[in-house]
This record gives sequence, structure tokens and C-alpha cells, in this order.
Amino acid sequence: MVNLGKGVASASQRAERVVLWFRNDLRLHDNAIVDKARRSVASGQCKEVLPLYCFDPRMFRQSEYGSKTKTGVHRTKFLLESVIDLRQRLRSVGSDLLIAVNKPENVIAELVGERGTSVLAQREVTSEEILVESRVRQALESRSDRAELELLWGATLYHRADLPFSRNLKDLPDVFTPFRNKVERHCSVRDLMPTPGAGSLPLGSAAALPAVQRMASYDPTPSEILPGFDFPAKPDERSCLDFRGGETAALERLRYYLWESDLLSTYFETRNGMVGGDYSTKFSPWLAHGSLSPRMIYHEIKRYEAQRVENKSTYWVIFELIWRDFFRFFCEKQGSKVFLPGGTVGKSVDWSRDEADLRAWKEGRTGIPLVDANMREMLHTGFMSNRGRQNVASFLALDLRQDWRLGADHFESLLLDYDVCSNWGNWVSAAGLTGGRINRFNIVKQSKDYDVDGSYVRLWVPELRKVPTKYVHKPWEMPRSVQESSGCVIGVDYPNPVTQSKAWETYNQSGGGGRKGGKKKPYRGYYDEKKERGGRGRRGGGKKKSNFEMYG
Repeated sequence: MVNLGKGVASASQRAERVVLWFRNDLRLHDNAIVDKARRSVASGQCKEVLPLYCFDPRMFRQSEYGSKTKTGVHRTKFLLESVIDLRQRLRSVGSDLLIAVNKPENVIAELVGERGTSVLAQREVTSEEILVESRVRQALESRSDRAELELLWGATLYHRADLPFSRNLKDLPDVFTPFRNKVERHCSVRDLMPTPGAGSLPLGSAAALPAVQRMASYDPTPSEILPGFDFPAKPDERSCLDFRGGETAALERLRYYLWESDLLSTYFETRNGMVGGDYSTKFSPWLAHGSLSPRMIYHEIKRYEAQRVENKSTYWVIFELIWRDFFRFFCEKQGSKVFLPGGTVGKSVDWSRDEADLRAWKEGRTGIPLVDANMREMLHTGFMSNRGRQNVASFLALDLRQDWRLGADHFESLLLDYDVCSNWGNWVSAAGLTGGRINRFNIVKQSKDYDVDGSYVRLWVPELRKVPTKYVHKPWEMPRSVQESSGCVIGVDYPNPVTQSKAWETYNQSGGGGRKGGKKKPYRGYYDEKKERGGRGRRGGGKKKSNFEMYG
């Protein structure tokens, strides 16, 4: 059963036990499944609520595109912190969180009660997640005719049921602007659902079950979840922010960015930065794990606008949340086409198969400083700015002509803020395979525009630390004497540019777009920068992601 929020009858209306299967919604505030369970208890429709999180081993295995693990060490640590924080918050209201390292369909089957069980979970829209839902449903059906899975919508700013499009989304626009115009004109953001109070989610007699006692007392370690990998003892000192997983940290960041620092009021002017923690919201890791509700951000911004200031910056964060919505709905509409090599347009592309170029890109050894700096930051911290993501994606897909899915897969493995719809949607768009405009970036011009003095490049590419600013973005132009005095001999201390990348050297300096002599076309998700100066099946095919803008 899928509940889109319009009076659909639910299993929880007849089940004595409710299992809250947390997935990408690791919070108590504004959470549809938590609120449904709370109301079921309050009305006497159920007596027991068992919150559950499963570290599904399928999410930590090697990827089909060659990454050693689909979920890397940075996100595994952040995810574990998020789950532990959720457990602490549940315990603070007299509940608990059952934790397992196992497939959900195996674990949930153990929790079925004799007098009816409803499993509540947030609805997802992409193939792997839908397949897991199907397996859970089958496991429930095999255990009891009184056990049922109910899926609720809860990941977006605008509720799925409120969209001004047909129920199957066939008339959803395939590009962002008409989508944004229509939802802003015809939709409103729903009010927040209440956070549960003490005693509102009772474990009841189920607390005595051996399986419940075992999972409630289990404290997994990162190495148990992701065996065979080394976890860093402490964050890289160059990290833009000491990201800590969980709803508690998410709400602290929201409070800091809006109310304590007033950074929200200047977001539009600063959001293209690359160094430090305050140039952008940094909400994306918590949004991706569901530790922070997009509606919570929206309503806090509205409160901020009423009490402090309303300007372009305050709107722009909301604008980016709408971008995030767009890609999730686009993902649902397009289905497996989002993950195919030719994207949603089905274009045939003769991709390069140069393994050395791909390896150089992944390792940050392409010889192009801005690309290398961003790729190294992601490798060491799990984060990359919005501006960086646009450039490295354009470089891989449009300059190196590498299969964009290899980039999307690499991001999936490394990013703290990986979200299936956000990641793969942006990548297929960056590759120019959604039917929209193709936006090819002039990497050198981008470097000079957004890292004027080279401080970002020098931070992450120490080989260039002593290189004069004149050459820091084009070190291959250094005279030999300057190379030697800077301690950076090209081809020895720092690589020559990868051969296929020569195309970017000939970009039109006025824009660097794909049309010879033409003006730069804005990257998907941006207004024209000259006007605005600022601005968001799978396996066997690929995956889809959302606007890079929310990551910056």
C-alpha cells in the first residue's frame, strides 16, 4: 500500500504492532512515519511501536562500476552517527531503536506479531530501493495475512499528493524552470508534523521479545558495517566543516546558519565559495540522510524573513530545495531511463575507455589544478562544493569523454551527502543527456573566477603551494626556471595535463561553452550568471541524482 496523503486506509488502523522502518528519514521532527505511529497510539489503534534501522549489506558491497564499496568510509561513519543519534532521541521519549546489520526483509520478518503488524516506511522512487520494498512486502506476506507494508511520502519540500500534475507524473516537465514556475504558483508547503512527546511511541510488551532485546542493545562499529576498510582516526584538518551525523547536529547547523550567524542573509553572494564552512549552508549531508526536513528549513527561513530580513539570499535556499524536489519527481517519472548510458534521451555516445585518464580524475592527478583539488577534497573528506561538482562533472563527461555513470558511481561511493536522485540526476544532466542544454565549463576561467588567488588549489594540491599566482591555475605554462624555484617541476612533481583534456585550452574565454564563439550557457539549475551572478532499472544502466546546487 502506498499512501500519498489523501485518506487512504492503512494497515496501522487494524494492527496492534507498528514497526517504524527508518531508511533515509533519520529524524523525529516532521517525519511522516513517526507521526502516523504517534497518532495510531493516541487513538488506541495500536499498542506497540518498534523503531528499526537496518544497515543493508547490499549498500556496502562493491559497485557494478568498479568502486570498492557503494558506501565509503566517510558516509558510513556519518550514517552510523546519524543512527546512533536517532536512537538517543528515541530513548529520550521513552522508546528505542532496534539496529541490525542485515537485509531489512530478514529482520522485519522477525518482528511480525500475532495480532497484526503494520510496517511504516518512507516511500522511495528508484529501482534498488523499490526492489527492497518489494522483498519486505513478500517477507511480510509469507509470515502473516495480518502483516502489511505501508509507504508514506516524506522526502520533499512539496508533498507528492499536492503537485499540480497528473498522478503518474506524465505531464511533469523534463526541465526545471517550468516545473518551478508551476509548483510555486499552485502549491504550498505543508505545515510541520509534530515531534513525538514522551510516551507517545511505546515499545509495549514487545520490549521483552528476544529479537527486540538483542537489537536494542546492539552497538555496531564502522568496521562491522564496512569490513576491510580503514577509518580515519580524526577528520582531515583541511575539511571545510567537521560534519557530524544526526538530527541533533542538523538542527544545530540550521540554528547556527540562520539565527546565530545571519549567514543566510548573504548566502547568494557567498555560495560559490570553496574554502571554509560558512560560504554555503552545508545542509546537504543531513538532508540526504533525512536528519533534516526540507520543510523545517523552509519554515525556519520564513520565520527568519519575518523577524530579520527577506532578500534574494533567503529565497535562493528555497529555490535550491525546489531543485532537489524536481530531480526526485523527475526520477520517479523517468524510471530506469535515468540510469541508462544514453540518459533519458537515449542518445548513443562513443565514450572513451582510457583507464589512465579515469584513474587520474579519481585520484586528483589530471594536471588541471581545480579539478585535482576538488577530487582530492572529496577523497579525503567526503565533501565537494557546488562549484567544484559542476566543473569536475563537466570535465569528465564533456572533456575526457568518459561514461558519466563512472563519475556518478564514484560520487556515490565517496560523498557524505549522496542521495540517489540528486546524484544521478545531476550527472546525467551534466553529460547533456536529459534533453536540456549542454553546459561545458572552461575550467581555467572557472578557476580564475572562483579561486582568484589560488588559495583553494594550494590547500588541496600542496605541490603547487609555492607556485606564483600567475601560474597556479595553468602550471604547465611556467618557465622551467620558475618550476624549479617553486619546487614544482611539471611532469615530475605535478602531472602534465591529461592528453584528452586539451579541448578546454581552446574554450572561448568569454564563456567556455560548447558553441564556438558563443556566450556561456548557464549550468542547469542556474540563471544566466551574467544577469544574476549566482543562482540547483539503475543497475545495469546507472542511477540518478539531484541538483548540485544544494551541495555547495
